[in-house]
Parts: sequence; C-alpha cells; structure tokens
Amino acid sequence: MRTHRKGRAVVALLIAALAAMAMSASAQATLTGAFTRFAQCPYKNAEAKKCIISVTNSGEVVLGSKKVPIVNPVTLQGGVTAVTAGFGKMIAATNGITLSKTAQPVPGGLAGIVNCKEIKEFFLRVACEVTFENGLTGLNSTLELAQSPSNVLVNEFNLAGEEGVALKMPIKVHLENPFLGSSCYVGSEKSPIIWNLTSGTSTPPNPLTGSGGEGEFLEGGRIIELKNNILVDGAWAAPGVSGCGGFPAELLLNPIINAAAGLPAKAGLNTAILKNTVSTAATGAVKKNDEEHP
Repeated sequence: MRTHRKGRAVVALLIAALAAMAMSASAQATLTGAFTRFAQCPYKNAEAKKCIISVTNSGEVVLGSKKVPIVNPVTLQGGVTAVTAGFGKMIAATNGITLSKTAQPVPGGLAGIVNCKEIKEFFLRVACEVTFENGLTGLNSTLELAQSPSNVLVNEFNLAGEEGVALKMPIKVHLENPFLGSSCYVGSEKSPIIWNLTSGTSTPPNPLTGSGGEGEFLEGGRIIELKNNILVDGAWAAPGVSGCGGFPAELLLNPIINAAAGLPAKAGLNTAILKNTVSTAATGAVKKNDEEHP
C-alpha cells in the first residue's frame, strides 16, 4: 500500500512539474525572423535602448611578436544604454555571455613560445619535457572581457561612419595549455588591454584602416545589419604575462614566455583587425516582436 502511495505521489509531482513548465513556456514569448539574433539582448531592461550583436568571423590579433589569426567566430552581444558623450554603455547579455570565450589556436603552439631547455629549475624542466612528449603542445589564445560589460562603450554611428572610436573594450588574453595551468593571462582587471576600435583609420604609431562595410535594412527597417565591417586598432600596449603555471612555477615561466612573445609590448607593436557582421535594433522594436508572438 505504501508503495502505491509513493508511486501516486511521484506521479503527482511529475504532473505538477510539467504543468509548471508548460505555464513557464507559455509565458515566454518568442522572437521571430531576423529578431531571433537578439535573443540574449536585455530588451526588457528599461536602461537598454538598443540591442547589438557583433560576430567576428575572421581577422587577426598581433600580440608582441605573435600573430594569432581569428578562425573561430567570436560573439559580442547585449544591450546598449542611452548615449552620453557620444557613447552608450553595454549591458550584459541575458545568458551572461557578453563576449564569447572562443579559443583561437596559436600557430606553432606551445613549442613556438616555450623552450624546455631554457628552464633551469630541474623539476619544472622535466614537467615541460613530459608535456611535450605527451603531445600536449597545442596552445590556444582566448579573448575575454577584463572588466564589467558596462566598461564596454559603443558609438553606433562610428561603427559605419569610418571615423572616430566605434568600440572601446577592456580585454585580457587567456593563454590555454595544460602545462601553463588555468591562470596564464596577458592583461587583467586592474591592468587591462584597452582596444579603441575604429572602422576608419586608427591613431599612430601604427595606423590601420578599417571599413564600415555594407549596410542593409531588415524587418522593414527595424534592424540595421553591417556586413564586411572591419574594426581596427594599432595603438594599444600590452603588459607581460602573469600566472603561467601557477605559483611558484610562474616565477620562471612568466619571464620565458615574455621573452619569447616579445612582451610587454608598447603601443605600435600590437594590432587588432576584426572582420565582423554587426546587427543593431531599438529595444522597442525587439520587445514589440516579442509581444506579437507569445
């Protein structure tokens, strides 16, 4: 008898859970058409005036003496506040992924940066050699936001206008390999790399030229899409690495990697070229599409 009661109780709980899920699903409206790209925009946030999503499909980042091509798409998305002094502030994406942590393979891998024979400390040198013997020599470079999304500034006009700063971002670069541990970074929250990206010509000492791309209106003009948009910056400085291998290994590894990668690197030695597809829309238009498709 008790078994049957327990069974009925479990069934009742499952029915209640399914009903709750159904109610939740019915309460969630669905974006349609080209508006689906703004699914992670906080368009219900009263402070958000625009939705933006930028997908970087190619380009390259030169950090010190190392060039890393962008071969895996990187997504920047979220909301943008009202403009103040020419810029709106980013509001975090609703899923918490404002800038996707997309790894890019570093040409030459770890072997292009670390020479095990240069490591004088015996146990660390042996660990390095074992790593190479096991074939764990691949090295990834991942861009991450170094600070809150609110520190990312957007000038929508300059995205296409080919003059002035279009996107200001504080970033850090995560160097990922089992030998380097999980905390090997160039840049940090306190000492970020600052990109002042433009679709025009970046400032000296290493001026680069971008492009506003080609604009297209979607959904009756409610969405603006920029294809072949190119944002550039050749005037940023990069600090040295920190945290590589964890303490105390980093005391030996950080200088080795810095020397091999040419870090720290002053402004003019580093470049960022991002080739993007950028979409923007007023949050009111996105919200209306949401409400029209419950």
